[in-house]
Amino acid sequence: MPKKNLIIALALYVVSTGLSFTAFSVFAKNAPANQVTNPDQDSTTTLLSSLLDIDPNEPRDQACPLNGAYYTMTERNAWEQRRPIFIMIENSPDARPHSGLSRADMVFEAVAEGGVTRFGVLYYCAAQYSDVTLAPVRSARTYFVDWASGFNLPLYTHVGGANVPGPTDALGQIREYGWEGKNNINQFSVGYPTFVRNYNRVPGKEIATEHTMETTTEALWKVAASRGWTGITPQRVVARQTIPAAPWSDGYTGLTFEASVPSISTTTSKITYDFWSGYGQYSVEWNYDQAADAYERKNGGEAAIDINNNEQVASKNVVIMFTTEKGPINEKKHMLYGTTGRGKALIFKHGQAPIEANWVKKDREAELTFVDVRGNNIEFARGQIWISVLANESPVKY
Repeated sequence: MPKKNLIIALALYVVSTGLSFTAFSVFAKNAPANQVTNPDQDSTTTLLSSLLDIDPNEPRDQACPLNGAYYTMTERNAWEQRRPIFIMIENSPDARPHSGLSRADMVFEAVAEGGVTRFGVLYYCAAQYSDVTLAPVRSARTYFVDWASGFNLPLYTHVGGANVPGPTDALGQIREYGWEGKNNINQFSVGYPTFVRNYNRVPGKEIATEHTMETTTEALWKVAASRGWTGITPQRVVARQTIPAAPWSDGYTGLTFEASVPSISTTTSKITYDFWSGYGQYSVEWNYDQAADAYERKNGGEAAIDINNNEQVASKNVVIMFTTEKGPINEKKHMLYGTTGRGKALIFKHGQAPIEANWVKKDREAELTFVDVRGNNIEFARGQIWISVLANESPVKY
């Protein structure tokens, strides 16, 4: 091709690409609220066809491995074909209200940087019967990677992550642990349509780009299936021992749950705490609802609403986990929290006075457990478990 024609062709390509990008950006910012921008119809149909049709008369007698809640055998058969999702969800005020927290099986909450808290959210059992929108998705942090490591290679889902060399290098650790080809779902390498920027996810609210990333449980499980990351975990080495490929739940002990619901006599109806003093936007308040036998969450003085269903987030168990806190570590103001060893914890359930407990995690890949002063496993109420991680000696009012 003559040089002059080549230059003209390149110029036309640049112009057309720019116009396409501009058009897509305008479309994205004006898309209907809570809808996937420019969805792939075939992919959407495939996702929706996988949702369960559950007979309302089917017994709910199958315990969820993560939080002990009871589900049908149909749901159990579905979750056993998959691995849990452990996804990073941000909690800056601009990110609220969230999508999907009311359907989580378990939530970890800790400061990401600058007093701003972040969630590591587990989805497995409650998300089998519906496609749950999850947002806003944010970046990986090393201590969340450590907590996720105790769940037999869950689908660790994030948008990039901390990558400054040193102890906070979450992306470097993910590579070091061999997660890239086993369970790591990074938006940087997956992209659209699994992940979508939805600028209208909160009707009537202007949202900066960093608070707009959405995905869904079914979209993530679809990616996992395409990569062979099913309910069977691959062979791996733990503590120098080779563990053969096996169903996800093999070798996973899980927490201990009550055999029956005890008689309820409310003595503690309100729990409040701050992660950092002076950061009231992230203050947490839980109010016990005896009728639901659950604690309703407030964040920054406002009800924590799940925009998917307009429900207030409520947990059967509220756990305050105390540990060491270090930071800011670098120019990014990243933090470090102690994730292994042993520490103190308060466990609230059924509106009763807290159980004074200890958390135990022998090493990164060990399960996180909670024991009483005699070393016996704590019995949790069956249902969502919310774990807030605070610096040692942080005050908790109840």
